[in-house]
Amino acid sequence: MKNVFGEMGEISGQDYIKEVNKAGDGIWVVLHLYKQGIPLCTLINQHLSTLARKFPQTKFLKSISTTCIPNYPDRNLPTIFVYFEGEMKAQFIGPLVFGGMNLKVEELEWRLSETGAVKTDLEENPKKQIEDKLMSSIRSTLPTRKDSDSEDEDY
Repeated sequence: MKNVFGEMGEISGQDYIKEVNKAGDGIWVVLHLYKQGIPLCTLINQHLSTLARKFPQTKFLKSISTTCIPNYPDRNLPTIFVYFEGEMKAQFIGPLVFGGMNLKVEELEWRLSETGAVKTDLEENPKKQIEDKLMSSIRSTLPTRKDSDSEDEDY
């Protein structure tokens, strides 16, 4: 029988070893270090709660950064650590990694699927479509120069 979690739990520093490092065989753990009052942390907590319901075989946890790691710098928040069978497999540190407040739940799901923590049904990175559209709109607005060789000869 597979372990089923289905919701995001909150842990303190004392729970860390038991809940993360000793989570058990075949268990993926996604741990979000956060602080109250940081909007991106709040957004990621919402997204991870959604993903916890979607992927109940993965253990989703959150912890206030400084209760988990004393003196953990706020500039590193939000931070997500991904563990498998107690071993760290991936880390996402700081706001730039997440792309700011425009982060979509699908983008976070894709990132976690790349680490192996969740088995997504997304077929490609949702962020890629945005980048492709952006690049194609940039390309279509660039002036195209025809016959540039002949212009150079005039100088």
